[in-house]
Amino acid sequence: MRSSETQDQRIARMTFSSVYPMYVAKVEKKGRTEEELYQVIEWLTGFDKKKLNELIDEKVTFETFFQRASLNPNAHLITGLICGYRVEEIENPLTQKARYLDKLIDELAKGRKMEKILRG
Repeated sequence: MRSSETQDQRIARMTFSSVYPMYVAKVEKKGRTEEELYQVIEWLTGFDKKKLNELIDEKVTFETFFQRASLNPNAHLITGLICGYRVEEIENPLTQKARYLDKLIDELAKGRKMEKILRG
């Protein structure tokens, strides 16, 4: 699925540190923990807690965040709707990676079992 170039650019320029507190609030509001959030992000990106906090402190953009990430080889198994788009059909690679992350966080917040979220 094609997303707009404007939307792709907006995602690329957005800082991860500006969105991270919203991720934490979303999962904690639904009874999940920040530790579980770290686990999900590490599975997708390869960033451990220490590295993730360094990237947050550095205020990297999503573009830099995903350039530095080692995307999980099973990330392609993440499917479904997020923000009105099917993640598996998003053509822009950066936007797709950002939506993969959004989808995993949604699944965590909705109470899905960790082994299902991590495509184990």
